[in-house]
Amino acid sequence: MACVLVVEDDPVIRAALIEVLTGHGYAVRTAHQGFEALREITQAPPDIVVLDLGLPDLDGLDVLRMIRGISRIPVLVATARDDDREVIRLLNAGADDYMVKPFSGGQLAARIAAVLRRSAPEGQDRDRQPVVQVGDLRIDPLARTAHLAGRELSLTRREFDLLAYLAANADQVMSRRRILTEVWQQPYLEDQTVDVHLSALRRKLGERASRPRYLHTVRGIGIKLVTSP
Repeated sequence: MACVLVVEDDPVIRAALIEVLTGHGYAVRTAHQGFEALREITQAPPDIVVLDLGLPDLDGLDVLRMIRGISRIPVLVATARDDDREVIRLLNAGADDYMVKPFSGGQLAARIAAVLRRSAPEGQDRDRQPVVQVGDLRIDPLARTAHLAGRELSLTRREFDLLAYLAANADQVMSRRRILTEVWQQPYLEDQTVDVHLSALRRKLGERASRPRYLHTVRGIGIKLVTSP
């Protein structure tokens, strides 16, 4: 059972995160201040840290830098700001991933699982990759299979990669540029590359762009896979 250290000063949010993450099978410890979090990491290192930036004693960015000074533990940052400069600062300071508030508990659990998979040492069984269940859609990253209402979908390699990526980031709008960077690993491809594969996925999921069930386009921003109709 992976252990998550939640660093969050709001007691209501902290309690909600504990409930969500324990429900997804994680052991959860908490800290409400930056210094407390550093002490926890030093004394009993967790498997991953979920770090809120708005802490009462230290700036969250400074806490992130301090964590990186003493540990390589994966850190997922929760922030209310999503502009490019903020994201670049977080990643340069050592964040493994970030989430923009507000976000769903299911989305957080999926992102934690994704970060843990990426950070697993080479040679270790990375997978432990959890099956992602979204409504009638079931995605198994290890077997590289996707089923809709019990029926296996016939997907190309890239179609599966795109679907699995959107499912791991469920309910979060992902820009085409970010998808090209993280799925294709070629950020300078044309955005149309994503749209072609998205159109094929929609056909196989039995939906249309005008009446989406899972794959929603947010005009001018990007694409998200939604967990509820």
